[in-house]
Amino acid sequence: MTTTPTAPSFSDIDVSNWASLEPHFRELIDRPIDSAGALHQWVMDLTALCEIVWEYGSRRNIENACHTDDEAVEQAYMHYVREIQPRLQPVIFEIQKKYLANEHHAELTAGGYDMMLREWRTDVEQFREKNIPLDTQITELATQYGKIMGAMTVEFRGETCTLPQLARFLEETDRPTRREAWEASVNRRMLDGETVEDIFEKLLKLRHEMAINADSADFRDYMWLARKRFDYTPADCLSFGDAVEAVCMPRIRALDKQRREALKLEALRPWDTSVDVRGRSPLRPFDPKDIAGFVEKTRKLFDRISPELGRQFDSLREHGDLDLESRLGKRPGGFQASLEASKRPFIFMNAAGVQHDVETLVHEGGHAFHYLASRSIPNVFVRHAPLEFCEVASMSMETIASDHYDLFYADEATAARAKRRQLEGLVRMFPWIATIDGFQHWLYTHPGHSRDERTAAWLDLQRRFASDVIDWTGYEQVQRTLWHRQVHLFSYPFYYIEYGIAQLGALGVWLNYKRDPKTALAKLLDAFALGGTVPLPTLFETAGVKFQFTRATLEPLIAAVETELAALPV
Repeated sequence: MTTTPTAPSFSDIDVSNWASLEPHFRELIDRPIDSAGALHQWVMDLTALCEIVWEYGSRRNIENACHTDDEAVEQAYMHYVREIQPRLQPVIFEIQKKYLANEHHAELTAGGYDMMLREWRTDVEQFREKNIPLDTQITELATQYGKIMGAMTVEFRGETCTLPQLARFLEETDRPTRREAWEASVNRRMLDGETVEDIFEKLLKLRHEMAINADSADFRDYMWLARKRFDYTPADCLSFGDAVEAVCMPRIRALDKQRREALKLEALRPWDTSVDVRGRSPLRPFDPKDIAGFVEKTRKLFDRISPELGRQFDSLREHGDLDLESRLGKRPGGFQASLEASKRPFIFMNAAGVQHDVETLVHEGGHAFHYLASRSIPNVFVRHAPLEFCEVASMSMETIASDHYDLFYADEATAARAKRRQLEGLVRMFPWIATIDGFQHWLYTHPGHSRDERTAAWLDLQRRFASDVIDWTGYEQVQRTLWHRQVHLFSYPFYYIEYGIAQLGALGVWLNYKRDPKTALAKLLDAFALGGTVPLPTLFETAGVKFQFTRATLEPLIAAVETELAALPV
C-alpha cells in the first residue's frame, strides 16, 4: 500500500542547537519511501527543513557582514560555522545517497528533478567526510579576512572614513586631493598586507588538500565539479581571456591615452582614472546621509522599467530587506542574500554617494527580482539558477537602467555623463574579469608555489590586462598586491568568470530591449521564473540570448557599446 506521511511541523526547531535539529533530518533518512509520490513528498519535507536551516545561516552571515566589530554577532555566526554546518554536511550526504538509491527517482523528471539528479550525483561523487573540518577552517579564514577588511578606516582631513567613503575623493578635480586619498587608501591596505598574504597561503593549502582528498588532480578540477560547470571547460575560460585581450585592451589603451591628453598630463597615474576629463564636478547622484532618498529614486527607476518591478523593489524597503549605508565596522562590498523560509531577498552594500552605488543597487536589485520570480518553485534544490545566469539578471538591470539616470541628476548632460561612465566601465570590466579568473587558474594548477612565483604570475596578467598607459612608478608594491582587495579570491574561489559570461548575455538582453522593450523584458522575466529547473543554455535561450563567450560573441557586443558611446557627449 502506498503511504504518504503527514508533512512534519518544524516550528519547534532551535537551529542553533544540533540536538534540536538532528532528529528531523534523521526522520527523513529513516523514512520508508515506496512510491514516486512519497518520494516527492519527502523532497518537499526536506525542502521545508533546509529552508529554515539555510535562512538561519544566511541571517547570521548578514549580521556578521553588517557588524564585523560586534563580538556577539561574530560568535553567533561562528557557532553556526563550527557547530551546525560540519554536522549538517554528512547528513545531507546521507540524504542525497538515499534519494539516488531509491528506485522511484527515475519517475520524477518534471519541475527540475532531472537537474537535481545531475547535481546530487556530483555532490555524492565529491563528498569526503575528512573535508568537513577543512571546510570549517576555510570559512573561519575567510571570515577573518572579512573582519580585517571591515576594520579598515582612514583619518582623512579631520574625518574617520571607511575605504568606500574615501573613494569619493578620487573623483575630485583637485589632483593633490585625489593623490592624497588614493595614497591613504592603499597605505591602509598595505598595513595588513602580510596578514592577508598569510591568510591566503593557508587557504591555498587547505583547498589543495580538499581536492586531493576528493581524488581531483587539483583544486581547479575540484571546483569545476563543485560549481556544477557542466556546460564549459577551463580551456573555454582561458580562450575567453585571449579574446578579451585582443578585443578590449586596444580600446582601453586608446581611452586612457585620450584621458591623459584631455587632462593635459605627462603621465596618467592611478589616482587620475576616475576624475572627469573636462574638469566638471564629480557625479554625486545622492547624499550619502539620505539613504531613504537614494532608495526612493531607485524605486522610481525600476517603476519606469516596469511598475511591477517598482512594487517589488518597494517591498524590500517595507520588509526591512535593505542595509545600504557605509559605516564603521561594516564589511566592504555588496551582495544579495536569499532568505529561503521567509521567501525574501536581502540587499547589503556600502553606499558612499557615488555613481557606482547606483549601479550596485540596481545590480543587486536584479538579483532580488530574480529570486522573487523563482521563489515559488516548490523544490528549493532547483530554485536557484546557476551563477552564470544569476549575473545576467543583475547585469541586465544595470544596462537597461542606464537610460534613466535623469532621476539622479538635475540635467540631461550629467545623466549622459553617468551613462558614459558606466559603459566605459563595462568595457574595462572584462579585462579585470580575465585577470582574476586567469589568476585563479594559475594559483590552483600550481600547488606549492612560492609567494614570489605568485607575484610574478599576477604581474604577468597585469601586463596582459592592465593598461600600460597608467604609470605605477613608485607604487610597484601596490600593483603587486591589488588582488588583496578581491573578496572572491578569499571567500568564493573560482567565482568570477561568471561575470564575464553573464555580461555578454546582459548586453544581448540590452540590445533586444533597445529594439523591443516589452518583449525583451518579458523574456528575461520568463527566464527568471525558471530558477534552476532547466540547463544553463536553456536559461539564456529563454531570455532571448545565446550561451556563448567567445571572441565571435564579444567583438560585436563591444562594438555596439562603442556605437552607444559615440552618440553620447564626452
